[in-house]
Amino acid sequence: MAPDEAATIQDTAETKMLKAIEALEHDLAGIRTGRASPALVEHLRVDYFGTPTPLNQLAGISAPEPRLLVIQPWDRSTLKAIEKTILQSELGLTPSSDGSVIRLPIPLLTEERRRDMVKLVRRRAEEGRVAVRNVRREAHEHLRRLQKGGDLSEDDERRAQERLQKLTDETIAAVDEAGVKKEKELMEV
Repeated sequence: MAPDEAATIQDTAETKMLKAIEALEHDLAGIRTGRASPALVEHLRVDYFGTPTPLNQLAGISAPEPRLLVIQPWDRSTLKAIEKTILQSELGLTPSSDGSVIRLPIPLLTEERRRDMVKLVRRRAEEGRVAVRNVRREAHEHLRRLQKGGDLSEDDERRAQERLQKLTDETIAAVDEAGVKKEKELMEV
């Protein structure tokens, strides 16, 4: 029964690590590359009647041109709140409104801004690696407790630790790959 518990711990760790990669990729999608992408703003939280609500739940977001986002609120009363949220975000974009839609032009990135964005990507990738290592540490501790409690033999615990390390290495490689891909995207002129 003990190897089954080790497999369960392994599966749980793998699921958590995959979620860390998904979270990183979603986070990186919101970092501006000079091309319009709805992912750039959909995560922004707008104050909607006192409740922070994701922008994609308040409006339709489209990219009709490579350098333009159009945000069409379903409730026009949210127009000002959406504009305010965009201005206060770290995106550095200036919205323009005609009373029914918000146009968000995406300017070309300067070399200095690209370098700043690359630093941000590297910081987010490091946060992803830390999240993966934390999952490994939790699973590692759980396996040790099972082994010390007599529910898992030393050999089974060692094999489980090796599988866990291999999974961690593969996941960190995927995190690094996502970061490098985003950096290349940012440095394209």
